[in-house]
Amino acid sequence: MTATLAKADVVPAASPKRGRRVAGWLPVVPLLVVVAIAFGIPALAMLNGAFTVKDQTTGATSYTTANLTDSLQGAYFTALVGSVKLSAVSAGIATVLGLPLAQAVVTSRFRALREAVLTASGVLANFGGVPLAFAFVATLGNAGVLTRHFGLTDKGWNLYSFWGLVIVYLYFLIPLMVLTITPALDGLRSQWREAAQNNGATSTQYWRHVALPVLAPSLLGGFVLLFGSAFAAYATAAAMVGSAVPLVTLQIADAISGNVLVGQENVALALSLDMVLIAGVVMAVYLPLQRRSARWLA
Repeated sequence: MTATLAKADVVPAASPKRGRRVAGWLPVVPLLVVVAIAFGIPALAMLNGAFTVKDQTTGATSYTTANLTDSLQGAYFTALVGSVKLSAVSAGIATVLGLPLAQAVVTSRFRALREAVLTASGVLANFGGVPLAFAFVATLGNAGVLTRHFGLTDKGWNLYSFWGLVIVYLYFLIPLMVLTITPALDGLRSQWREAAQNNGATSTQYWRHVALPVLAPSLLGGFVLLFGSAFAAYATAAAMVGSAVPLVTLQIADAISGNVLVGQENVALALSLDMVLIAGVVMAVYLPLQRRSARWLA
């Protein structure tokens, strides 16, 4: 009996590991609250509006997929395809041009040059919007300085077109690619190049059979990151081309403001949902590639 009471009086001690786990989550709680308020509530509102239709006569609302159907038809679908095409082309060119630029920076003997290029890339990667559009309009627009000096208009140049917009996007996508791929290039071991050279491989063969296969996940991940950045861009295209180039972000703005049709706000939310789904696919590709690249370069 005494032994039974003694066992009953014993209170099991809290697990130290569990206490550390709880303490580790406490600093993250404010961040989770901010994310829930800043992203969670707008996401729920967008999801609700994308599936909601309001009767213009009675004012009654009902849930339907009509908005999503409309967002994948006509001018809306054309704009969605245009954004995907613009993002893919500009991201692909920036990936191809950013890799050799980053390699030149990594292999440079001048530390000051490396720091200057990386610092400039950090600034230019975040330079966009109306200031970037104005800079290109003043330089390469119809009455731009370089356009008039070199007579580019007579040669068929038009900044306010698909390829003009690609060139503008490259201004911030190439620096972003340099920042993205530089850590991966730093991870290439000099022993790999030396081993390839000792076995008679040329520089081209080294890059083809050793460096590029190792860098492939990082390159694809960088391309996906650039695609997402170009896909979400709005202010630069809005200030420069307006409706001359069909883009989904511009269609969303027109639908919300009622520039084309009145009462299309929910269609704009459906277009936003389409963008979120595409971005989700992009991130689903990007994250595994980053993990695989980290394993190779660790």
